[in-house]
Amino acid sequence: MEIGLYSFAENTPDPLNGGRLQSPAERLRDLLEEIKLADEVGLDFYGLGEHHRPDFVASAPVTILAAAAAITKRIRLSTAVTVLSSDDPIRVWQQFATLDLLSSGRAEIMAGRGSFIESFPLFGYELEDYDTLFEEKLAELLKIREGGKVQWEGSEHTKPIPGIAIYPKPIQEPLPLWVAVGGTPNSVARAAYYGLPLMLAIIGGNPEAFTQFTELYRRTAEKVGHDVSKLPIGISSHGFIAENSQDALDTAFPAHHEAMSRIGRERGWPPTTRAQFEAGAGPSGAYFMGSPQQVIDKILMQHEWFKHDRFGLQLSVGTLPHDKVMKAIELFGTVVKPAVNKALSS
Repeated sequence: MEIGLYSFAENTPDPLNGGRLQSPAERLRDLLEEIKLADEVGLDFYGLGEHHRPDFVASAPVTILAAAAAITKRIRLSTAVTVLSSDDPIRVWQQFATLDLLSSGRAEIMAGRGSFIESFPLFGYELEDYDTLFEEKLAELLKIREGGKVQWEGSEHTKPIPGIAIYPKPIQEPLPLWVAVGGTPNSVARAAYYGLPLMLAIIGGNPEAFTQFTELYRRTAEKVGHDVSKLPIGISSHGFIAENSQDALDTAFPAHHEAMSRIGRERGWPPTTRAQFEAGAGPSGAYFMGSPQQVIDKILMQHEWFKHDRFGLQLSVGTLPHDKVMKAIELFGTVVKPAVNKALSS
């Protein structure tokens, strides 16, 4: 199994440091150190989410990943996600092809519709076109990905490309393209129809219930003629790792509470509680919070359900002390990953 990390480059007041708020420059320096360490401890990939909000600093994630390419050697570099609905597929392709060249063939695109809506008014799109925009732009991006002179007729939300080659050319052929979904059946079926790898986010609820989506994906892909054995599935979740479970919970909860309660106010949710948080961190919950062994056990348990090929952990939804994040990355790479791979290879 490929095991890695993803981040939204959160930049919120740190409850464990007296509510200190880093400057964006400080946060980016810490982020690059975290990606560098993830590479050094043997993690397989790092994904960086695109957001256009004051509480995140990765509005241009490919730029950050390009900086990470210069200080890493083997880790794959991805977005998590590129909000394709409000972007230009030509520019997306050019940016990732350039990242692929800079990283010696380690770039990946992870496209999604996005969990926040700020990019739509920012770039002049209507939210009512949320799904149509993604469908049309994904089709255009796939056409560009084929290479050669691109002949694209255009659509309601895209302009024609009259037989023009698009440069630069990436090292990888084809450049990996994943589709990230949050549990919408139509999105799962779309990824299967196009024969694209699926990344399924499970950030709440009963994780085992999400088997309906992995089953739908494999069933749909097989029905339209794709070789299911060649279509990887990834699972991504929130979590945190410390030497023992109590330290993990005590470290992660204050920032989690601050961030999720703030987002909850925007969406009409009640404030998150410690009891809810600990329930989510329990054996049947969606969070991967605890000691290395607890995280190992939950990854292996979910693998029995999903038979997935990739697992991505988001270490925080709010700012945590940098040294504790670095320790969590070390434990994830040097303890969790080897144990999971040993168990799955036996």
